[in-house]
Amino acid sequence: MTKPLSMDLRERLISAVEGGMSRRSAAKLFSVAPSTAIKWVDQKRRTGSVRPRARGGDNRSHQLEAHADEIVALVRETKDLTLSQLASFLDETHGVKVAQSTIWRLLDRHDMTYKKNR
Repeated sequence: MTKPLSMDLRERLISAVEGGMSRRSAAKLFSVAPSTAIKWVDQKRRTGSVRPRARGGDNRSHQLEAHADEIVALVRETKDLTLSQLASFLDETHGVKVAQSTIWRLLDRHDMTYKKNR
């Protein structure tokens, strides 16, 4: 992923627009897309800041954590249960649609990983 553009660039573009330049002209002057200039000016007017928003992070694990005890108990009960079967179980019983990788991360957080040995 790319990095957010610098605060200096954002502030200079906002200053140019506040000084009377159009957003599209300022975008051309600072070599950014017109949509970017429009969004920055709008953000400045709404929030008072042009600081980039936080990136990344986990926004959905809480949906699965609500069922963590049930999932862990099910895995302990049935040793050969697959991630696909767990995903189907969650969808059928709770209406929670999650990817297999999300279930794996939940199991990893709860120290429930399994490595095959020769």
